[in-house]
Amino acid sequence: MAGVVESKQGQEAIGGHRERVAGLSQRLGLMPLARALRQVLKQDVRILAYHRVLDSVEPEGFAFDAELISASADMFRQQMALLRRRFHPLRFSELLDCIDAGRAVPPRSVLVTFDDGYDDNYRVAWPILRDLDMSAMFFVSTGHIDTGLPYAYDWLAHMLCSMPAGELSLPEIGLQTQLAGPGPSRRALVAAVLDRAKALDAATQEALITRLEEQLAMPREGGDDNCRPMTWEQLRQMRESGMEVGSHGVSHRMLAKLPRAQMRAELVDSRQALARELGIQAQVLSFPVGGRDAFNDEVIEAARDAGYRMACSYLAGTSTLAQAHHFRMARLPVERQMGMAWFEAMLSVPEVFSYTSRSRKA
Repeated sequence: MAGVVESKQGQEAIGGHRERVAGLSQRLGLMPLARALRQVLKQDVRILAYHRVLDSVEPEGFAFDAELISASADMFRQQMALLRRRFHPLRFSELLDCIDAGRAVPPRSVLVTFDDGYDDNYRVAWPILRDLDMSAMFFVSTGHIDTGLPYAYDWLAHMLCSMPAGELSLPEIGLQTQLAGPGPSRRALVAAVLDRAKALDAATQEALITRLEEQLAMPREGGDDNCRPMTWEQLRQMRESGMEVGSHGVSHRMLAKLPRAQMRAELVDSRQALARELGIQAQVLSFPVGGRDAFNDEVIEAARDAGYRMACSYLAGTSTLAQAHHFRMARLPVERQMGMAWFEAMLSVPEVFSYTSRSRKA
């Protein structure tokens, strides 16, 4: 556990360094020059990756993975306003039109995406986007929209955050430790367990979470107000206002870790659900979790066969339309510790100011 805490502290120190350098660059007026120079040297697409937007990045009594809070409501409004002022917000429908026409995307193009389908996307993020005349793509796991049940990884985090201090044994990931009370060490434990669990095959992941639910008498069916998916009616309202909706699978399972038939069903069934409920033929998907072990060539082939034309990973970076195919689109994770200077610098010079997300999140 000490190593986990030290690793997290090291990552936070790197983030603080980027924030300081970004602030200095902004005060010296270097960002406009950097954007202009990069625009000449490289034509690419920036795709921002968000998960949750809440009133605060440190909500009181929040017994879930706080690292999935991408921004506070106030910070998100500032970020979207900056996109309107200094960049070119783009929709995926427009991006696909550029591909079809063999046309370059507008300079400084940025797309906004949300993964999973949390109801705060509707309650908090959507009104801000609507007020600023912005659009975003919401990648949703359709099975959770159907049932209203929390996502499995969220529930694992919730159980770890909520269980009393004492011994924790998770033989599936080779972990046996003494739990301290609430605090930084508990949050570090959540991050470590989630990362290790996602390295397991899908069946073992599910067995671990189900066993802990039974052991702690905390079934997912009980739910929690701090972690609910959106509803189909909410998504219809968002669609009607100009938001885009794409697939994030059915049950938010890592596609490359599933048997082939189940993997294909996740892709096909989620697209069918979106057609049934929203009347759309989804063109774009986001691979659940989205790290290098979450998708592979077989998953990409199945996605193409299912009718998708593009897919987003959770690998940090930007992408060009000149790629051989568009099923490995990189994104720029937005995380709660980012100030506005860092956010602008990341968009201006992603190679310097972006970074690989600390865990397999999406």
